[in-house]
Amino acid sequence: MKQLNHRQRSLGAVLPLFFLAAACGGDAVPTATPVALAPATATTGSGAAPATGVVNFQVFGDPAELSVFQAIVAGYKTANPDVKVTINHIPAQTEYMTRLSSALTAGTAPDVFLLNYRRYGQYADKGVLEPLGAWMEKSATLQPADYYPESLGAFTYKGTLQCIPQNVSSLSVYYNKNLFQQNNVPLPAAGWKWPDFLKAAQGLTKDTNGDGVLDLHGLGVEPQLIRVAPFVWQHGGDIVDNAEHPTKLTLDDPRAREAVRFFVDLSLAYRVVPTEAEAKAEDLESRFIHGKLGMFLGSRADTPTFRTIQDFAWDVAPLPGDQTEATILHSDAYCMAAASKNKEAAWDFIQYAQGEAGQEVAAKLGRTVPSRKSVAASPAFLDPAQPPANSRMYLDVVPSIRRVPITASWPAVEKVVNEELERAFYGTAPVDIAIQAATEKANAELAKAQQ
Repeated sequence: MKQLNHRQRSLGAVLPLFFLAAACGGDAVPTATPVALAPATATTGSGAAPATGVVNFQVFGDPAELSVFQAIVAGYKTANPDVKVTINHIPAQTEYMTRLSSALTAGTAPDVFLLNYRRYGQYADKGVLEPLGAWMEKSATLQPADYYPESLGAFTYKGTLQCIPQNVSSLSVYYNKNLFQQNNVPLPAAGWKWPDFLKAAQGLTKDTNGDGVLDLHGLGVEPQLIRVAPFVWQHGGDIVDNAEHPTKLTLDDPRAREAVRFFVDLSLAYRVVPTEAEAKAEDLESRFIHGKLGMFLGSRADTPTFRTIQDFAWDVAPLPGDQTEATILHSDAYCMAAASKNKEAAWDFIQYAQGEAGQEVAAKLGRTVPSRKSVAASPAFLDPAQPPANSRMYLDVVPSIRRVPITASWPAVEKVVNEELERAFYGTAPVDIAIQAATEKANAELAKAQQ
């Protein structure tokens, strides 16, 4: 099994109660440069006395990402000295989800924790999350109209808002501007298509040492469903039969199959991505940092880490289009445990973190595309002096954002599909055989959810 960096978030084994995500920690990098904290104002969920006590806050991510949450907590403490927020930082997704699932099962979960929209359905289904829609209704700080509906919708389960989204990020193309210019390859631009994308990747794939080994690759992308899905959508296909109530995977439909073949051919036919052995030796994020990739497909969460790059200039571009344009949502949220013993203080902290002040901190440090529309349109996010210069691209593509289904069984579906996509991508199984196996295994998982 190929080693994945911590942000790729493929899904692992099943716990007795919850499915787990499988990934491993990324390389350590210097923390992001501190920024001035936005003024904090004390808020309480009920309008009663100011919140007090201790709030345990669990987060994931590398050191550069951790610095974002540390800054948010510092800003909150400035105006709320009676609440102590302790951060429990677990870099690797495997350990993060294992510990969170166990704690939620035992009723000892942290008061507030970060969750990706693709994973919370399993918890909402078991009733271990505190639904935050009712809290938002009473809030003078957080109002639904302030947020992109794409982010709020992703955390609404069976009609109830479960968590408060911090971002409306999407999959983007990070690119090394220096390599493009040195190899006379046109820079990615809005409206580019699959042939442009492929031609750029081919033009950036080189044997720079003259020893017959490709040591510079045009593209880095993980063979995962969340990477393949946008290509399927762009080609006019779909990944499931019903986005809200999926009963079967549809990667075996003609248009979806053609898109999967194009994706797999990036590895097998065109050889523009690192081999399996190369990806095991050094993860793709690290390869981009070290100037070994011309392009890297990743979410906004990679930005704090990439801002540590000193050796070359980089920027972001939208995914290439085909018959239509489409990208995929990457969104995390602040969730509260139903078993929390200090819900007033936990909500008070969430209000700050997801209000303008807290979201401005996260925006300045680069981790998120703010879910609050006012912050997303502000200099805190769009500052051209901070890479990427083309941050506005993330706002331009919001209308083309789509998401995967939100069901309790979806983590298990992703797990089995990712295993088969990896086999096809690295040539250990014919693509049609891998699609068939992925479809059969995914359909079995979806059927369990119907029982």
